[in-house]
Amino acid sequence: MTFTFVSNYINHHQQPLCDAIYEKLGDDFAFVATMPMEQERVDMGWDTSLSELPYVKKLYDDPACEQLIYDSDVVLFGWSEREDIAQKRLNSGKVTLRVSERLYREGTYKAISPRGLIAKYKEHIRYRNAAVFMLCAGAYAAADFHMIHAYPEKLLKWGYFPPFIEYDVDEIDRRLESAGTKQIIWVGRFIPLKHPEFIVKLAERLKEEGEDFHIHMVGDGELFETIKNEVREKVPDEITLHGSLAADEVRALMSECHMHISTSNHLEGWGAVINEGMNSGCIEIACEQMGAVPFLIKDNENGLTYPTDVYESMEQDVLRVFRNWHGYTHLGSKAYKTIRDEWNADIAAERLLGLVKALMGEGEFVLPESGPLSPAPIIHSN
Repeated sequence: MTFTFVSNYINHHQQPLCDAIYEKLGDDFAFVATMPMEQERVDMGWDTSLSELPYVKKLYDDPACEQLIYDSDVVLFGWSEREDIAQKRLNSGKVTLRVSERLYREGTYKAISPRGLIAKYKEHIRYRNAAVFMLCAGAYAAADFHMIHAYPEKLLKWGYFPPFIEYDVDEIDRRLESAGTKQIIWVGRFIPLKHPEFIVKLAERLKEEGEDFHIHMVGDGELFETIKNEVREKVPDEITLHGSLAADEVRALMSECHMHISTSNHLEGWGAVINEGMNSGCIEIACEQMGAVPFLIKDNENGLTYPTDVYESMEQDVLRVFRNWHGYTHLGSKAYKTIRDEWNADIAAERLLGLVKALMGEGEFVLPESGPLSPAPIIHSN
């Protein structure tokens, strides 16, 4: 079986899945990149050397990649800006899958636009009766596709699968139970949708409460200088601004922290930092409007979620943990086990190959009840 994954470019969130498939298929697997990585991502520390991995091919350098896409037994299309190629492949009748974040994160009003509906018909709706599955990279994607009557009974849970790092569960428990100064981490671009200002305000409140804590903020962006000035004026001893760090440096820092907070709003299609924080055994506190949260976190079981991107909702959860620390430390190891036992690249790759083999007539595949490739429920964002 030849399998090709088509997307804009490879990054550290996609590499583990691709590595896992490559391990099983060898040279019968290829990742076709349709464009170079944007400079903004390079400046954030994303690794451009991944484009030299043995299975990565570059459509923008080698037009022959287009024929590979048409000839492959199975193709998975991500976001590529090459809908012309996707349409030609879909019309061939060969096994083809798509992966997408939500369509209407900025508002469902676009779903009733005549121009928008025509485009969505060409891209998605006309394949509603074909054996084309949509892998929903985010909990709210299924509702968007359901709204336009696309992929009935073929909407499946998916996501991003950053590198899984194995830790000792007992050590995670000890790290959290023995915490003196509570180390909190926030990672992301300093842009409005991610609300970095919430973290400065939280530091002020925790300082007022007399809590023993320190916050690490990792990232850069248009709001960085504003946040930097606020930190300098209000909480210079309570927050460390690390700037952009390489992915492995972020993970190393996370593994030393006790709590990870994600404050993005509904514009966050997935949010791979959620996977990373849970893998690190942090107590995860996240806004449920982020695409990853309803798939990965069960409130009060393996993390805490708050419903809207309102500061007070997040603050309430953080204060609740601080005031009863030992009542919540178990959430760290529960979060870790969620990633270790289900939401990781190896399990996703095994299930994905099982599905496509069944679509090719090579055996049967029963959709799992939970995790990657389980049926995606229709969840509407607030």
